Amino acid sequence: MANISASLVKELRDKTGAGMMDCKAALAETDGNLEAAVDWLRKKGLAKAAKKAGRVAAEGLIGVAVAGPKGVVVEVNSETDFVARNDQFQGLVRMIAQVALDVGTDLDAIAAAKVGETTIAEAISSAIATIGENMTLRRAAGLSVSQGVIGQYVHGAVSEGLGKIGVIVALESPGKADELTALGRQIAMHVAASNPQAVDEAGVDPAVVAREREVIADKARQQGKPDKVIEKIVESGLKTFYKEVCLLDQPYIHDTGKTVAQALKEAEGKVGGPIKITGFLRYALGEGIERKESDFAAEVAAAAGQG
Repeated sequence: MANISASLVKELRDKTGAGMMDCKAALAETDGNLEAAVDWLRKKGLAKAAKKAGRVAAEGLIGVAVAGPKGVVVEVNSETDFVARNDQFQGLVRMIAQVALDVGTDLDAIAAAKVGETTIAEAISSAIATIGENMTLRRAAGLSVSQGVIGQYVHGAVSEGLGKIGVIVALESPGKADELTALGRQIAMHVAASNPQAVDEAGVDPAVVAREREVIADKARQQGKPDKVIEKIVESGLKTFYKEVCLLDQPYIHDTGKTVAQALKEAEGKVGGPIKITGFLRYALGEGIERKESDFAAEVAAAAGQG
């Protein structure tokens, strides 16, 4: 059996909200596999769908830049939140976003790109030397439209286009650019708040759907439901799942009585043409990076033992 550490139990508990003993049992049953343990708890009805809200470690800024039919989002990390308020660091992130608009979002290409007499890589090194903290260009991505606009929104903004969450949304439409831009910002705000996984059902990762299907089916089997009923329960459960994770099916945050798809349809008259969301990007600062939490009491005890 895998050695189940207290930190692993805590991580599972943070992810699922399940009790400590249930988390221990789940990890024991799944040989310490965290994702399998999440599913085990869900099948037992002991946890809600895992939403990886976990703690994030990295500080820094998300940068968003849009020009005409193109938009990019970049993440530049620092060691402390204090640096995000530094004018030099903000200028660096803004410069990186603008360069990504020109050269694309390949990190090596951005690093090698020249701004005046220096490259982005050299500019980062210079900022590290001046500010005294390590910094890294972690990721970058972009969207474009053939006709329409790229909507944008930055949450927790510290300056224009810089903040904690950055979103761009591609709206394909022959309609009025100013109306589309305003609508694009509203949709981007929705994405920031609701964190969809895909535009529609077709965009959801098949592996995620298969996993969800299995969890719903297993839960129904454990309740003693017959196979014919289980299939109906699964289909119903997946419909609910899609409403939660697909942008077009989500309740629109600006008017929860309608879905995003319905809000788009209603906006077509004002915009002056059909509107299609062809993609979106949402970067939240530090997502997916785990912060190492220190046990202060243990550190003090250890120091006292050495003294």
